[in-house]
Amino acid sequence: MIISIYALKNGMIRVVQQSLLGSILSNMLLVLGCAFFAGGLVHSDRDQVFNKASAVVNSGLLLMAVLGLMFPAVLHFTHSEAQYGKSEVALSRFSSCIMLVAYASYLFFQLKSHRSMYSPIGDEEEATEEDEDEKEITQWEAICWLFMLTIWISILSGYLVDAIQGASESLNLPVAFISVILLPIVGNAAEHASAIMFAMKNKLDITLGVAIGSSTQISMFVIPFCVVIGWMMGREMDLNFQLFETATLFITVLVVAFMLQEGTSNYFKGLMLILCYLIVAASFFVHVDPDASKYLGIVLSDADSKLKKK
Repeated sequence: MIISIYALKNGMIRVVQQSLLGSILSNMLLVLGCAFFAGGLVHSDRDQVFNKASAVVNSGLLLMAVLGLMFPAVLHFTHSEAQYGKSEVALSRFSSCIMLVAYASYLFFQLKSHRSMYSPIGDEEEATEEDEDEKEITQWEAICWLFMLTIWISILSGYLVDAIQGASESLNLPVAFISVILLPIVGNAAEHASAIMFAMKNKLDITLGVAIGSSTQISMFVIPFCVVIGWMMGREMDLNFQLFETATLFITVLVVAFMLQEGTSNYFKGLMLILCYLIVAASFFVHVDPDASKYLGIVLSDADSKLKKK
C-alpha cells in the first residue's frame, strides 16, 4: 500500500493498478500453488484438508471485486458511458465506497458474528495446539517494530518506483511485465515463504489466510482505498484496469474458486496453479499496455515500443 500511495502521488496510476493486480495474481496462483505443491509432497499419502466454508466466502468477495473492476472497463471500451472519461471515474469512486463497506462487513463477519466458521478443522487444529509457541516479543515491541519498518519501507518505496522506468530500459522488458510480475514476486517473498512453511506443517487454513486472505484484502480494501486516496489527491485513479487485466483477474478467480470448492489440496492442484501463473506471466511479457504513456507520466519504454512495431 505504501508503494501504491507513493506512485499515486507521482501520477503513476498504471503502476499502482498493475502492481496491485500483480500482487493478487501472485498470491492466488504462485504463492498458493507453491504452498499446495510443497504441502502435497510432504503429505503425499493423503489430500490435505482446509475449511471450505471460509474459502467459499473469500471466493465470493474476489468475484465481487472482479465485478467492481469489470463495469468501468466495459463502459470505457464500449463507449456507452454518459460522459466519456468522467462516468467511469465517478462509477469507480462509488463502487470503491461500496467495496470498502463490504470489506468492513466481512471483517465483522469473520472476527465477530461467525468467528467459529474460521476456526481450524481436523488435524490442523490439533497441530496448532501442539505447536503453539510462547510469545517472544511484547505487544509494544511489535508496534515499535511495525512503526520502524513502515518508515523504512516508505523510504525504499520511493527508490523502487523511480527505478521502474530505468529497469525497463536496461533489461529491455515491458513496464507492464515488471509491474505485474516482477514487483509482486519480490514484494510477496515473505508471504510466499510463510505460506509454504505452514502448508508443509499441514496448517492449510493459515496458508489460505496468507494467500487468499491477502488477495481479498488487496482487491476489496487496498484498491478501493487507493481510488479514494487518489480522489483526495486530485488524481483520477479509477477501477478501469483495462480489458486484458480485468479478464486475466476474472479467469484467475474462477480457476482458484474451482480449486478450493472441494476443501482439499494436493501437489497436483499446486502444480496446475503454478503452470497457470507461468501462462499469465508469458501473457504480460508480450502484452503492450495501450495507456502506459498516459497513466505512467513517462514515455513508453524501448521494450514496449519494439513490441508495438512488431
